[in-house]
Amino acid sequence: MNLNKKYQALFNSDARYFIITGGRGSGKSFAVTVFLTLLTMAEGIRVLFTRYTMVSAHLSIIPEFLEKIGLLGFENIFSVNKAEVVNLGNQSDILFRGIKTSAGNQTASLKSLQGISCWVLDEAEELIDEDIFDTIDLSIREKNIQNRIILILNPVTKEHWIYKRFFEDKGVEAGFNGFKDNVCYIHSTYLDNKENLSQSFLERIKTIKHRSFKKYQHKILGGWLDRADGVVFNNWSIGEFNPDGLQTSCGMDFGFSVDPDSLTEVAIDKRKQKIYLKEHIYKNGLKSQELAQIILDKVGQKLIIADSAEPRLIADLKHLGVNIKPVKKGTIESGITRMQDFELVITPESTNIAKELNNYIYSDRSSKLYVDSYNHAIDGIRYNVIYHLDNPNAGKYFVQ
Repeated sequence: MNLNKKYQALFNSDARYFIITGGRGSGKSFAVTVFLTLLTMAEGIRVLFTRYTMVSAHLSIIPEFLEKIGLLGFENIFSVNKAEVVNLGNQSDILFRGIKTSAGNQTASLKSLQGISCWVLDEAEELIDEDIFDTIDLSIREKNIQNRIILILNPVTKEHWIYKRFFEDKGVEAGFNGFKDNVCYIHSTYLDNKENLSQSFLERIKTIKHRSFKKYQHKILGGWLDRADGVVFNNWSIGEFNPDGLQTSCGMDFGFSVDPDSLTEVAIDKRKQKIYLKEHIYKNGLKSQELAQIILDKVGQKLIIADSAEPRLIADLKHLGVNIKPVKKGTIESGITRMQDFELVITPESTNIAKELNNYIYSDRSSKLYVDSYNHAIDGIRYNVIYHLDNPNAGKYFVQ
């Protein structure tokens, strides 16, 4: 069995972190499953193989390991069930778990698993909460054995924490192969794996390259994007806030621990078909009194339109002197459509709004369904726009 030479680093490097990137047909999964199977030939190895969502490992992942076990001629050495692969000779094993629970509303408790020396995060781009990564990372601390954290991903946008942490902050160029600061980088493409790919697949790649070079660079070559594919908003620019001195109000979305509270000042210019946006708050973990004081310091008594799903918090803020009222949200689609009818102009300092506009994407464009992330400021803006444009009497002083 011949592995792409780029993956020799998996076997040879003493790094803690392995960042494995690449596009379609690059052989990432093949190489890693071979490596992990061979790794369990050593005693005392326990591998935790995860995805953010893993509904049925026995249907999606374990067949890949069964294939490699067969190719290596190890059928009689391993026991395989729905949740693990065990080396019968030395009891080294590979456990398969999802990070998100099947209920979908909380994180599984993985840090309590004992004896893990190698953690694999497959489809790592799906994990958008860096704190979850840190929690599991800090639990991988076995003595007298190399500890490995292996991230396998198809690159997404440069706003992702993986890019910022392992590339931007370390001064590492995308596509780098090598070692830096205890991190081993492996990047491969279909060009490194052509001997294992069908002619029909290679012809398909040629078609993609001809029709959309941007898609070829991202999906096939595994390049990082400045802006996500399928973004909802292409109608925005950076510029001066409210140059004509229109009356303004604000939109607010509530968070707390994981999601941030967001407050955006909004000016709607119907004649010019522009909505001006200025970010004031984008912060986690604020208590009601703290939040109220920041709001009053930032925007005083300006009208704030907020999420109607939080009546108790709205009542608390009102009691603390904030001029805030709820809006009936309607459908997400109706508010998004309203926002798409205008040019959105954001201030240079509104970095979190820019990040959201670059990364808020459709999950299904034809059905107008949206991925529920990168939308905290956008939701607050949407509430404001719905309130003023769908309620002419309420909005007559604010829409010029």
